[in-house]
Amino acid sequence: MGTIHDGDTIDLEVRLGPVPLRWRARHEAYREGKQFCDVQDGGPFKLWRHVHSTSPVDGGNSILDDDVTYQLPASPVSDWIAGGFVAAKFDRMFTYRHRTTREDLRIHARYGDRSRLTVAITGSSGLIGRALSSFLSAGGHRLERILREGSDTPSWSIPEVPVDAVVHLAGESVDGRWTDAKRRRIRDSRVEGTKRLVDAILERDERPGCVVCASAIGFYGDRGTDMLGESSDAGTGFLSDVCQDWESETRPLSDAGIRVVQARFGVILSGFGGALPRMLPPFRSGLGGRLGSGAQYVSWVSLDDAVGAIHHALMEDHAGPMNVVAPFAVTNQELTWTLGRILGRPTPFPVPSAVARLAFGEMADAMLLSSTRCVPDRLASSGYDFRYPDLEDCLRFQLGRMPLSEEAR
Repeated sequence: MGTIHDGDTIDLEVRLGPVPLRWRARHEAYREGKQFCDVQDGGPFKLWRHVHSTSPVDGGNSILDDDVTYQLPASPVSDWIAGGFVAAKFDRMFTYRHRTTREDLRIHARYGDRSRLTVAITGSSGLIGRALSSFLSAGGHRLERILREGSDTPSWSIPEVPVDAVVHLAGESVDGRWTDAKRRRIRDSRVEGTKRLVDAILERDERPGCVVCASAIGFYGDRGTDMLGESSDAGTGFLSDVCQDWESETRPLSDAGIRVVQARFGVILSGFGGALPRMLPPFRSGLGGRLGSGAQYVSWVSLDDAVGAIHHALMEDHAGPMNVVAPFAVTNQELTWTLGRILGRPTPFPVPSAVARLAFGEMADAMLLSSTRCVPDRLASSGYDFRYPDLEDCLRFQLGRMPLSEEAR
């Protein structure tokens, strides 16, 4: 990871639709705690200079200011053709960044009197792991990566330094057809992987005080319209069996006096990965539609709240299962209508259950057509404040479709 001191450079890849664009930025005008600037040394713009600065105001608050000077390639002709489009993109981008920064700092300020933690993470390169690492770093916490050694039966290389907490996020993706080999990888990466991590933790002389282990709402199985809190019984089926065994492997930690939280994640909505980007191409083409009857419940959560819930579990005195879902599950039909409305596209083409089963096999019944209506009782009772309790607000934010605010000006 580079720094933002004068003369440092960073190479990025940005995308214009499907087209990848290389970008090299050089940092200058660095003033510690106050300002830095990035200047394009090579990239898609004819000119780019971006000054990030903060200035204090009363009450211990600060203003974050982004001053951008740019010229499009082939300017001034391109200004006439695409200038408005590019300006709107920048407005949305900075609205997104400023809102995220403001909310992150608000949460960290809530725990401003607490000691900063050293947190070791498995799966730090995954969707949640990357977002969690950035969030914790911004709050002054120290991060350590737990690396996997081996593939079929992985062991873990835990840093030698003392850690206050471990967050276990690693696991084989459940996407794709569930062949026998795929099912073994899904199970072994979670159950056997967690067992080996627990053994490694218990072998240490200095043990963490808290372990947050990922799980999933697949624990409850296909339950129709039942409202499912953390005290609800487990369901049946492959995913439910995996989740039960997965969580059971953390029991030796609890027996050893370590506080353990099993974070049962719902469908995570993010513009950066997971289910949402895979849904976008057909919906943007006007070919989106409900899956099966559309009556099945989808328990979802924004990526920001998935990260926020893990942080909440680290900072609060909670143990046991925790549903990491938004307060209001929606049906697949409601999700379809909402996404179509935000994108300004019709959603006239339902996908029959038989077609979903033909395309995805067993995974279709277990994940796409099943109904799991969860409620976040533990988060709500412990005072967690959701950033995005409403599906439309979440989708607009993740897709950069929220109304332009003064934050970007």
